[in-house]
Amino acid sequence: MLQCCAAMATLLSAARQTAIRTAMPSPDALPIDIVLDELRAHLAARPKAVLVAPPGAGKTTRVPLVLLNEPWLRAQKIIMLEPRRIAARAAAERMASTLGERVGETIGLRVRSQTQVSSRTRIEIVTEGVFARMILGDPALADVGLVIFDEFHERSLDADLSLALCLDAASALREDLRILVMSATLDGARVAALLDDAPVILSEGRAFPIVTRYIGRRPGERIEAAVAAAALRALSEESGSILAFLPGQGEINRAAAIIAERLSDPSIEIAPLYSAIDRAAQERAIAPVRQPARKIVLATSIAETSLTIEGVRIVIDCGLTRAPRFEPDRGLTSLETVRVSRAAADQRRGRAGRTEPGVCYRLWEEAATGALEPFAPPEIMAADLSGLVLDLASWGVRDPLSLRWLDPPPLPALKEARALLRDIDAIDADGALTGAGKAIAGLALPPRLAAMVVEAARQKNALAGAEIATLLVERGLGGDSPDLAVRLDRFRREHSRRAEDARRLAQNFAREAGGRKSSNAEPVDCGKWLAFAFPDRIAKARGAPGEFLMANGRAAMLEPHEALARETFLAIGEIAGRAGAARINVAAALSEADLEAIARDRIKTQEEVSFDRERKTLRARRRRRLGALVLAEQNLPVPPGEASARILAEGIANLAPDGAGVEQLPFTKALAQWRDRVAFLRRAEPDDDWPDLSNSALAESVGEWLAPFIEGRVSLASITADDLEKALKALLPWNMQRRLEEEAPAHFETPAGSRIALDYATEGGPTLAVRVQELYGLASHPALARGKVALTLELLSPAARPIQITKDLPTFWRGSWAAVKAEMKGRYPRHLWPDDPASATATTRAKPRGS
Repeated sequence: MLQCCAAMATLLSAARQTAIRTAMPSPDALPIDIVLDELRAHLAARPKAVLVAPPGAGKTTRVPLVLLNEPWLRAQKIIMLEPRRIAARAAAERMASTLGERVGETIGLRVRSQTQVSSRTRIEIVTEGVFARMILGDPALADVGLVIFDEFHERSLDADLSLALCLDAASALREDLRILVMSATLDGARVAALLDDAPVILSEGRAFPIVTRYIGRRPGERIEAAVAAAALRALSEESGSILAFLPGQGEINRAAAIIAERLSDPSIEIAPLYSAIDRAAQERAIAPVRQPARKIVLATSIAETSLTIEGVRIVIDCGLTRAPRFEPDRGLTSLETVRVSRAAADQRRGRAGRTEPGVCYRLWEEAATGALEPFAPPEIMAADLSGLVLDLASWGVRDPLSLRWLDPPPLPALKEARALLRDIDAIDADGALTGAGKAIAGLALPPRLAAMVVEAARQKNALAGAEIATLLVERGLGGDSPDLAVRLDRFRREHSRRAEDARRLAQNFAREAGGRKSSNAEPVDCGKWLAFAFPDRIAKARGAPGEFLMANGRAAMLEPHEALARETFLAIGEIAGRAGAARINVAAALSEADLEAIARDRIKTQEEVSFDRERKTLRARRRRRLGALVLAEQNLPVPPGEASARILAEGIANLAPDGAGVEQLPFTKALAQWRDRVAFLRRAEPDDDWPDLSNSALAESVGEWLAPFIEGRVSLASITADDLEKALKALLPWNMQRRLEEEAPAHFETPAGSRIALDYATEGGPTLAVRVQELYGLASHPALARGKVALTLELLSPAARPIQITKDLPTFWRGSWAAVKAEMKGRYPRHLWPDDPASATATTRAKPRGS
């Protein structure tokens, strides 16, 4: 009986293999078919290969089926990774249809919230994140013979991590494991080098002619309005359906509304397509339309590759995409709208020529194409790496750089990731997984959210935490209100297939975290759990409705009409934009009691002294702080001492740009001149060590030179000229002070006995303004700086009006003096005008009356 059953099983297996072979449709040949024999030969000889084929070549649906019966596979499974769920579902359904089966038989599917596999499954289509969990759970990939990385050019963080883990497993555990990297636009040589110089197979693909029209966009025109106008224009100029690319869900919905309002033809379907949309809507967007009906698909970058949308021969490219950007210094990831890369723009354009000649409308000028980056940066270079570091700790790797990467993870992001994981007690000081870390790593969630769910389970509220985590990772559930509580309420009442899948996913998270069975009718304190996951994003109102400051020091805002805009405290789950333009996408009201309970260990009480710029005085306060947030404060007397003096000095120096605040200190005329004298000698004698007393130099070191002399002072007004003089003159050693008096004296004593202050601030150098009669008898020109710099003499009339400027007095006496004398003698006859002033007697008086 057993032998009979075995024989029957063998016959059934053989029949299935024959069905798979005969299911390969030769009449519908695809470009990839030309290189399939070459690919089979390479993988038979070597365990790794790279396949580069453009979109539409057929690699996704053809290659796994062709390789399924290779002898080296030995009836093991093939796993193919896809970057997105919609692409994974489409690929699985297309391949199952090719075999005349349903998904879950020979072709299986694993994505978050959906698994369709059986004992018959030989090919599993999985998303990259799901595969990372699979290999972490089974490092040897015991029943897997081939791992295919499809659309690897998208370079997601999960794809890079999965490839690094596969290479590590292949070198240590599974030398027989085959790895195939497939891509549309990729530097195949770099990938081949990473894969031990694996062979690169190139497929030329098939593309129909595409006309490119650069139609630009008016300055200030909203992107959704420009796309809508281009779509309406294309409908009138061209035949066929339209695929229009926009940055995100908001722009897609607004563009759809504009088109619907202006479109009069009911046979034209408007189909949004983005990852957060319901699965049924996704399927409608990619489904073919019956001729002569037309379709306008409004999509994010999700439609750049993998998906084929039947009937599309028109592409409208706005030139923008939305990308996550991680800021290691703030530990914050936000979404930012950026220009597409040239490779992405080419892929978008190529969608118009998949099945027939097409046209691509680009909403920029042709010259701008050359300024696009060749490729989008891989996600690993601009992502939060906390999940990656946690996964590697689970793998047993404490130093991520010990693995093989196409682009190694950047050190600043790794440092920030380790700090976060230490903060949530997921790893120890050596980078090893802790007990809590094992529970956190066991959930297929970002570490912060996983830690939140684990804590919620500990507090007998696992489902609440799990639902919040699900809403944050599954975009679009529960609507688009920024209030998480509103989203949660709507999510619990939704009956779509996607909502049902998400509720099952939340139940799984809760169960895996050790939570008890509970109902989703239980009330949830959304602010409490968001604050637990993101304590650095606890925010406090700044004054105007909708304006908030987060604990990490970053500003964020809500529209003033939102209910949350008038809350005192928020817990923020997601923001978009950068710097002062950050917009709150998801948040929840946070009670002060919950804030105190959750952030208790982070709240610090400090006595602080600060400089009040408006009053130019010191203020002392006792403050309770959560990061950048001041929760409470109390005024205190300013404590005397060096620290307070330094804050006062630095505050004054920074009252104006470039250190110009120094000028507000109480400089007397004499002290200002002293500073100018030092500056003069610094220029005249550059080889000597005269100090730099410029505004910028004094401001830079004001805490060192001024603070010791103003201890006990609490305001700019309380600093005296004597304080300032002592502080400044302490910068000049005694020997240099003596040289200063000799080489750059404050006054010049004239032959007539007058002591006149020298002006060292003039552009032409030190200047003496003096009545000419007081210099009679002076035969040589006075000089400073050991005779190296001639003093500029501004010679004045008896009425103190300028009559001559000279740096060579003897030449003046011998030359132009005669003309000056003739003119002055007529104007001022009561004064002496000698023929030879160099030998005359200096005087400060006029001639006596009658002489």
